[in-house]
Amino acid sequence: MRTRAPLSLIALTAGAALLAGCQAAPSDSAATPDADATARGEALGDGHGAIAGARELAEPALHLTSIGTDGAVHHLDLIDEQSEVLGDIAPADTLDSEGRFLFAGREGEVSIIDSGVWTWNHIDHFHYYEAPSRILGELEGSGTPRTVTSDLGVGVYFDDGDRGGEAVLLDFDALKKGDIVESFRLDLDAPGSLVAPIPGGALIADAGSGEIRRVDASGSELDTAPCVDPAGSIATNVGVVIGCADGAVLAVSDAAGTTLESIPYPAGGPSRAVSFANREGRPTVAGRTESSAFWLLDTRERSWTAHDAGQPIVRVTAVDDADETVVALAADGSVIVVSGATGQQLSRTEPLVAASLADPALAAGVDLVADQRRTYLNAPAERTLFELDPADGGRVARTFAVDHAPALFAETGR
Repeated sequence: MRTRAPLSLIALTAGAALLAGCQAAPSDSAATPDADATARGEALGDGHGAIAGARELAEPALHLTSIGTDGAVHHLDLIDEQSEVLGDIAPADTLDSEGRFLFAGREGEVSIIDSGVWTWNHIDHFHYYEAPSRILGELEGSGTPRTVTSDLGVGVYFDDGDRGGEAVLLDFDALKKGDIVESFRLDLDAPGSLVAPIPGGALIADAGSGEIRRVDASGSELDTAPCVDPAGSIATNVGVVIGCADGAVLAVSDAAGTTLESIPYPAGGPSRAVSFANREGRPTVAGRTESSAFWLLDTRERSWTAHDAGQPIVRVTAVDDADETVVALAADGSVIVVSGATGQQLSRTEPLVAASLADPALAAGVDLVADQRRTYLNAPAERTLFELDPADGGRVARTFAVDHAPALFAETGR
């Protein structure tokens, strides 16, 4: 195990793009946090999710944060529809976010960006904050990074092919203070593995041994569960899911500890899910297969349901568990809304991202992101970000024409 010290203040300052709230400054700006905002943030540091330098808001500061093909990081405010540039990183291949931080991966490293906007869940209500945005720096490793992030933390597996890989768990509390600190870094002889944070540690899905190892924050093994050919992970308000060849493993944590439960696929279903997506924190997740079918995993009921969209789909996400709405992106670039209860197609848009999906260099970054009211879609070739209303037949509620190709994006502030 290797533990990395925090980045130096000099390195952070040189790489940071500071802004007050959603008014971003370029990465070479000398902007600093407002002194009054800092004081307010310190006063709010009472267990309600605030940090020094942050100020509490009356409503969430929702943004679409996108990364252009040139590596520029753009921040679109969904309230006033103004866009700013947070700074520049090297062009990235992947992007993951838990709603505040963004993890932009490329061979050998992950750039970490603090969007400066977030929501803190206080069980029966929420708190909303904004603070200076900045580019924190890079997490380096040997191989292609695979990042799993949620409000529980951040795990990264650097996959170096036949040479194995490195499993890294970041110290999430340190990250919230602006420091990139590793809780552990373990060498694995296991290409295809992944690391998923859980309370007090992580799940390491070891593709070499065909098992999930539950480890503590230092990387010490606690227990195991079978999992052949792991692929995909997501956190719900029930527990943390890892996809396996024959179903999923669900890690459920409470005051008594963490248990690992197997949820096998029912017989006669379609091919396995290779990735998962949902509206953050909800219990039901959608699992994309490599066909026209998709799975719904209800983590409350520990049950799977399969539906066929009737056409090839490239992305699918579960919007909620009340109306059981599912939103999918079809291979022709159209967005379809499906009933998760019946599998019936409820609506379909015209093709919105056909040009983006036709370009292999851009298609991998096209994604659907759902929140409580809307679903968002990026269109790099079309230089557009779409806001859709699933409750109104997938209607395109707003279209944001941007001056860059949003190759990767995430919703921040949620």
